[in-house]
Amino acid sequence: MDKDDYESLPTNSVAVHMTAGALAGIMEHCVMYPFDSVKTRMQALIPGPGGGGGVGEVLSRMIRQEGVLRPIRGVSAVVVGAGPAHALYFSCYECLKEKFKSTRSQFNHLVYGAAGCVATILHDGVMNPAEVVKQRLQMYNSPYRNVLNCIQHVYQKEGIFAFYRSYTTQLAMNVPFQSIHFISYEFVQSITNPEHIYNPIAHIGSGAAAGGIAAAATTPLDVCKTVLNTQQDGVHAQGMMDAFRQVYRHGGIQGYFRGLRARVLFQAPATAICWVIYESFKYVLRGKQDDEYGNSEADSGMIGINQNQALTSRSNSFQGTGATQALISLEATSI
Repeated sequence: MDKDDYESLPTNSVAVHMTAGALAGIMEHCVMYPFDSVKTRMQALIPGPGGGGGVGEVLSRMIRQEGVLRPIRGVSAVVVGAGPAHALYFSCYECLKEKFKSTRSQFNHLVYGAAGCVATILHDGVMNPAEVVKQRLQMYNSPYRNVLNCIQHVYQKEGIFAFYRSYTTQLAMNVPFQSIHFISYEFVQSITNPEHIYNPIAHIGSGAAAGGIAAAATTPLDVCKTVLNTQQDGVHAQGMMDAFRQVYRHGGIQGYFRGLRARVLFQAPATAICWVIYESFKYVLRGKQDDEYGNSEADSGMIGINQNQALTSRSNSFQGTGATQALISLEATSI
């Protein structure tokens, strides 16, 4: 499969990007979910007994004090949200990238960034409620029994708005995050994979670099998002600016960088996993599409050949009949 076949977008390829994106998003979040739980604990303004120390220390303490399954508590909410969110995310990005990509390569980084921004708006609209539920279940001493209990409790006590309280902050974080992410990914790809062919090693390296850079740059906004989503006792932020003030009040400037290492450790491999799985599924699914298309073309060709042979046979038969009649007439005349 050459570059044009692999990167092009025929009319039926949106389903390919949606399927590949959904599978990639689910795998990304499931594999790296324990580190996401650690990040949430470390970003809490009132961390409690389970939030102090480094990444490894927090993770081991969670397992030792709260059980082996505690680091993956709330993962089902992410699975439900990540599938449709990433399906929209990747299909939108690929469609916009192909539609507006310029013949002048120096302008394409702007196209990648803009496509990433639009894709993020759709992604976060679906994913934000799942983020709220997930982070409330990840907190130390969380009062909720399970995902459904958390949804019911939040809705009854705080209303539907609670699921989107951090949406503007999420966008304020994810729009620059995804712009940096996609620009970095495509830039590293242009160096490691200039032919833009299926190359798993290049996809992993580009994804890890892009995820790590974007995660580090947007950590302060991620801390504020966590504050808005968790609504701990004594820390009830009502909006993005209020969250900024609360973070500064409890931790000063350093408070904006709580969990930076955990965020980078989560995001770099998660983004690498997401990209390599997405590109792999896209490659496989496009290959199957090409096989089906090739088979249908071959079938059409055989039908055409058979039809031509039948027409030729009928024509020869007709010509043979005419020649026989002419010969009989000629013999009758000579007699």
